[in-house]
Amino acid sequence: MIADRRREDKSKMSAIKVIVHGALGKVGKEVVRAVSIDPATKLVGAVDIKATAKTLNIPDTSESVPFSTNLEEIIEATGPDVMVDFTLAKAAMPAIRIAAKKKIGTVTGTTGFTPEDLAEIDKLAKENGIGVIWASNFALGAIVMMHLAKIAAKYFDYAEIIELHHNQKMDAPSGTSLTTAKGMAQSRGKPFEIPPGPNRGQMIEGITLHSVRLPGMMAHQEVLFGTAGQTLSIRHDTINRECYTPGVMLAVKEVCKLKGLTQGLDKILGLQ
Repeated sequence: MIADRRREDKSKMSAIKVIVHGALGKVGKEVVRAVSIDPATKLVGAVDIKATAKTLNIPDTSESVPFSTNLEEIIEATGPDVMVDFTLAKAAMPAIRIAAKKKIGTVTGTTGFTPEDLAEIDKLAKENGIGVIWASNFALGAIVMMHLAKIAAKYFDYAEIIELHHNQKMDAPSGTSLTTAKGMAQSRGKPFEIPPGPNRGQMIEGITLHSVRLPGMMAHQEVLFGTAGQTLSIRHDTINRECYTPGVMLAVKEVCKLKGLTQGLDKILGLQ
């Protein structure tokens, strides 16, 4: 019994200490739950612009963690190893700057970063000797979908992407569709051919991106390839936001081993 308790205490001591930035968001809530139940991680604090209480209750427990709108306050109070961020680019950039200065690794699924933002994040991470993992999508099935689209891109001249999301999604086209299109063009080594006809959506490297926003949807993407007499479609559908947590938790466990910015979970999964 004593030995079991000692092993349990040792496990808790070695767990990765995590804070969640954007803890009240739809994905943030799922991350809070996932971090709190994984024995390899420990939720030590939370931050959200809408925080009104000083503590955040951990789901399905009687425990709570420090909670604030002030990231620096939470960092000073909890001494985290990793910050998980699911917010907006305008909120994420200041948060990543603060975390980097404090030598805290970051996992972020925030979209809307500019190339200049990503270059700054990489520089901050390298200067402070930490890792940052950014991915436009943390659903493992979506990562495999993008990988398969890169493979297929070498064999087709025409392609389009249809991405469908709930009507509350702020950006269009989605970050996942943009990442997919750029990866396909890079794999192909040149832009896709543009079929004759009117312009029907935003075009990236010869690939037309169609955005659908409707109530009742979650997150869906279909990549369509066409050539003489045949088509190929690769589709991924999410059922709920729990789909993101396995990828987030994988990134949390890996980010402390890295230096600089890692873009995409495909590198972590060995799919490159």
